[in-house]
Order: sequence, then C-alpha cells, then structure tokens
Amino acid sequence: MSILFTFASFILPANDGKYIEVMKKNIKLIYEARETAQIQEAVNGFIRIAGVEKEKWEPLYYIAYGNIMMANMEKDGAKKDAYLDVALEHVLKAKALRPNESELFALEGFIFMLRVTVDPQSRGPVHAPTAMKAFGKALELNPSNPRALALMAQMEFGTARFFNSSTDAACSTAEKAVQTFKDAKPENELSPVWGSKMAEALAGQCEQK
Repeated sequence: MSILFTFASFILPANDGKYIEVMKKNIKLIYEARETAQIQEAVNGFIRIAGVEKEKWEPLYYIAYGNIMMANMEKDGAKKDAYLDVALEHVLKAKALRPNESELFALEGFIFMLRVTVDPQSRGPVHAPTAMKAFGKALELNPSNPRALALMAQMEFGTARFFNSSTDAACSTAEKAVQTFKDAKPENELSPVWGSKMAEALAGQCEQK
C-alpha cells in the first residue's frame, strides 16, 4: 500500500465520489489478499472509512467480510470465534443502517455457518438453524442473491454429509448458485461480487459423487 493511499484512507472527504473511489481501492485490496496480515490491512482501511462515513453501510459490510475471511483461515477455535464476534458486531451495525439488505443477511448466515465448524457436534443444532434462517431471509429479500444461494448450498451439503444423508438438495442449490452468478449484475460499484468460485467448487464436488 502506498503512503498516499494510506493517508487518503485516514482523511476521507465527505464526498460520494471520493467515498466510492477509496472504497473501490480497499475492496480490490481485500479481494486480492491471500494472507491474514493482508486482509487485516484492508480491514483497517475500512475501519478508517467507517469512522468518517458513519451513515454508510458498505464499510461495515467489508469489515465483517474481512473478519469472516480471517476466521475461515484460522485453525484455533477461540481465535476463529473472536474474528466472528467482530464480524457479527459490524453486520448488526450495518443492519441498523440498512435493515432490508439481502447481502447483510447472507453474511450473517456465513458467520453462524463458520461457528458450526469450530465444533459441529455441539454447535450444529444451535447455529445451523440460525445460519439457514439468515440465508432464507437473504433470499426472501433478493431471490437472485448468488452469495446467499452458494452459502446455503454449503450449509446444506455440510449438514447432509454430517448426517450421512443425500446431498441432492444441496447440489441442486449449488447448480442454481452457479447459474445465478453467471446472470448476476452488481447493483453498483461497491456491491459484493465474491463467491462464484465457492459455488463452482461445490458444484464440481457434486458432479464427482
């Protein structure tokens, strides 16, 4: 990250053009990050933006997303939970600004899905229904949300595997997610666009079974 970009992240003018410009730079950074330190660097940029743009929900979304990505990379259960706690805090703050945003419910479901992975035996009955409810709400608000479909497919697939039952429903959802990603058009320049590789990977697993 350049010194100029770091400075710009601290002093963000109250101008939507500048807001979009700095947000796009940080979104690019977080999508390209491959290590925890790189993700945290991007998250720190969003934290600075959120501190200035207090009525915008998008910085809060990407703070949560970054923490979810770090949680997904973390092996230690307690540390994973700590990242997810931060993610949920920011999703709830964003929902207070944008109560009917499908993307926020999809992200909230992702948080609870990852909570399950810490201890599937004990946490599955508690957090799996919460995750599915959030994905369902995301799809109620936007039936064409590909991330909600992809995440729901992951949850369905993991649950089916855990109980050694049919994965047909999960695979059907995964196929729908893949097609929805192909048809999806972002609402604006700051809209989330991640998730297609996850859907494609699960659909590929389904083809191999």
